Amino acid sequence: MTGTASNYVVFVDESGDHSLESINQDWPLFVLSFCVFPIGAYVHQVTPAIRQLKFDFFGHDLVILHEHDIRKKKAGFAQLNKEARDAFLNRLTDVIAETDMTMIAVVIDKNRHKAKYSKPEHPYHLAMQFGLERVAAFMAIQGQRDRETRIVFEARGAKEDAALELEFRRVCDGENRSGKPYPFSILIADKKTNSEGLQLADLTARPCGLHVLRPEQENRAWDVIKGKLYGGRHDCISGNGLKVFP
Repeated sequence: MTGTASNYVVFVDESGDHSLESINQDWPLFVLSFCVFPIGAYVHQVTPAIRQLKFDFFGHDLVILHEHDIRKKKAGFAQLNKEARDAFLNRLTDVIAETDMTMIAVVIDKNRHKAKYSKPEHPYHLAMQFGLERVAAFMAIQGQRDRETRIVFEARGAKEDAALELEFRRVCDGENRSGKPYPFSILIADKKTNSEGLQLADLTARPCGLHVLRPEQENRAWDVIKGKLYGGRHDCISGNGLKVFP
């Protein structure tokens, strides 16, 4: 794709699995989080803040901020005692709060999706389409409608990545709610690339799903995230920054 590059970059990661055959009733959701960053802020503010956080707590920046590892106290996070862990979580919350980003979270309720449709669509591909449609709307508001925006997804495996790219191109070729092409290009990156954008997408996906699944449960991450959700032209998060389906 050629043309003027947009002033934004988007990172995408998920929480939950896309299977409709075996649904975990403790987490019957598939969540796709789209984190949209102004490139200048991402380069000069976001990535330095996350790297500084890592150096302060681990002495290096190679640790991957993976939500599952943090929650389950695995990998590098196993070495943190309670005091250090609490301090780390407080700093991480502050970093996310101060991060200049706009979020779009798509939550697929797999039980309802499977019950409503005789041939339910693939949850990942459906969530991606909903997300891309909202990213396109956001870009139009920002005056970036005709500029090329990079969308970075986390790799999941050769077969899944090939299917994802095919679906991505289908949506961007005009099979979307506007019926018009989107000037987006896709990059698929392994988590081991240590991308700060992918890590923030990973960290924000589950709290959005948890808010939908158990809205009364304390959810400190959601309290920070909700202020970053895309509100559309009329400042309404529901259906824009937070799309729940069906």
